[in-house]
Amino acid sequence: MTSPRTTGGPEERLAALGRTLPGVAAPVAAYVPAVRTGNLVYTSGQLPMVDGSLAATGKVGAEVSPEDAKELAVTCTLNALAALKAEIGDLADVRRVVKVVGFVASSPDFSGQPGVVNGASELLGEVFGAAGVHARSAVGVAVLPLDAPVEIELVVEVS
Repeated sequence: MTSPRTTGGPEERLAALGRTLPGVAAPVAAYVPAVRTGNLVYTSGQLPMVDGSLAATGKVGAEVSPEDAKELAVTCTLNALAALKAEIGDLADVRRVVKVVGFVASSPDFSGQPGVVNGASELLGEVFGAAGVHARSAVGVAVLPLDAPVEIELVVEVS
């Protein structure tokens, strides 16, 4: 029997999870959402933007709960996937998610950054199966652009 994680293409798997790709989030400074070099695509850091506005602001462990931050990491990842798709045309061309870097704006006593960034990692595993297993960094920072709680960037190998 085929696992639901490996049935259909990436966008069908997203739909099965009740998720859809948003439009590409407009950059908030002088950069582009994604760049391809050879078989690698690097996304710029993606904030939890929904319809042009941040879904939440503040520090994780203070104004933002770890559970909410994990869901914000999912939103960031959907934005990264939208930027990736705009660059390559079809998410089915993803051969492997190589690396995820997650930044978590954290209160001084918060040390659960890996759990927050699991929102990104778990989504990528659901969408890409074995090709979604990746290297990762989960970094706590004092502040992120626009006072966002989470920022996610991807490095992806494509065919």
